[in-house]
Amino acid sequence: MTAGTIVIAIDGPAASGKSSTAHWVASSLGIRHIDSGALYRAATAVALQSGIPPEEWTAQSILGTAAPITLEPTETSFAPVAAGSLLGDWIRGPDVTRHVSRVASIPEVRLWVNAQVRIAAQGRSVVIDGRDIGTVVFPDADLKIFLVADPWERARRRLAQQHGRRATDEEIAEETERLVRRDARDATQTVQAKDSVLLDTTYLTQAEQVDRIVALAHAVTHRADETSGVDDLGQPG
Repeated sequence: MTAGTIVIAIDGPAASGKSSTAHWVASSLGIRHIDSGALYRAATAVALQSGIPPEEWTAQSILGTAAPITLEPTETSFAPVAAGSLLGDWIRGPDVTRHVSRVASIPEVRLWVNAQVRIAAQGRSVVIDGRDIGTVVFPDADLKIFLVADPWERARRRLAQQHGRRATDEEIAEETERLVRRDARDATQTVQAKDSVLLDTTYLTQAEQVDRIVALAHAVTHRADETSGVDDLGQPG
């Protein structure tokens, strides 16, 4: 932790609520949120736009089409921008979701995303979520959180968020199977850091999750205050 700043890393499997929780935590602390997954989605989106069939994607082709993408600060977070144009909510669409795991599994793409995230966070207080955040991207993060939840509950939450209604048991079962398969694919990028705090959110509301992480962040900064004399979390620069 540098004077007046804090880096909070939030990891966990797909649909564990990392991004929404991280955004809420950042808002509660008055600092910025970095969603590393948005970069993978942005890279996937521009690859789809390139016309190259997904089965022919390579590290070189993905990095070539993703070259113009950067993370640019907004008032509360960072947004992926390609050649000066903001990439909006369409990167969250079903086509991108279908192919993003393929892109995220490419080691060279992971190195590119990690470098972009580190640049965005430099000298700032941030909450960062994604994969490998506490183990690879920010191994010296001031606070590391690893979110987990029962696959059925993760599936239920994801479907409720996507469709704005209560999903049927059949729909949840199908989504649970998809999540379990994705967990297996993503296993090497979903490793809990040894010094992270494990937070099982199966029976927690999102507000309760946020409250616990915010309390931990304040405890970290309080300990830092005692040695450095800094008494705030820092504001977006």
